Amino acid sequence: MAGPLERGVYLASRSPRRRELLAQIGVRFHLLLFRSRAGEQPDVDERPLENEAPDKYVERLARAKAEAGWRRMLQRNLPPAPVLAADTTVALEGQIFGKPASREEGAEMLAHFSGRTHEVLTAVALKHDDWLESALSRSEVRFKVLGAQEILQYAASGESDDKAGAYAIQGRAARFIVELRGSYSGVMGLPLYETGELLDRLAQRR
Repeated sequence: MAGPLERGVYLASRSPRRRELLAQIGVRFHLLLFRSRAGEQPDVDERPLENEAPDKYVERLARAKAEAGWRRMLQRNLPPAPVLAADTTVALEGQIFGKPASREEGAEMLAHFSGRTHEVLTAVALKHDDWLESALSRSEVRFKVLGAQEILQYAASGESDDKAGAYAIQGRAARFIVELRGSYSGVMGLPLYETGELLDRLAQRR
């Protein structure tokens, strides 16, 4: 009898980094992209709830994205396969730092992190039929003290665009990082240990 992972998984994410990380551990996947039309409501509302803790927020979004991906798969009559989704946010003193709306906002975020330690939280969720499980990766990243010109140059490079916390650990921002405690792949956007654990759990279901 074929197992639930026979066809691989659908990855409900536009992130090229997540694709690279899944490929790194040999997981077969197909992209399941949400269509975004003008005037159409997004599949998942990414606004935090009032007083929502960063860890609860990021796990709620990952689960919601997996659920939305499963619905899209059914609507499109695609061959059924598990749906994998993830969400990453950065937190400092309980405040959520998502993707910057502009390069100016990105520079402001980096100034907040200068010389300080922040958390990077990435939740991964896996959905198959009525089964949905998630896991959370929590990492601590300490930045060196950043000069104003350094921040502006980095923001102007465009690397901070569409990145939680306005930086990419696998890019030029690697120069900013004094210390990382936790998961490098989690900070990139897909914690491979937690992802592997979820896939193993699903594969063992009967």
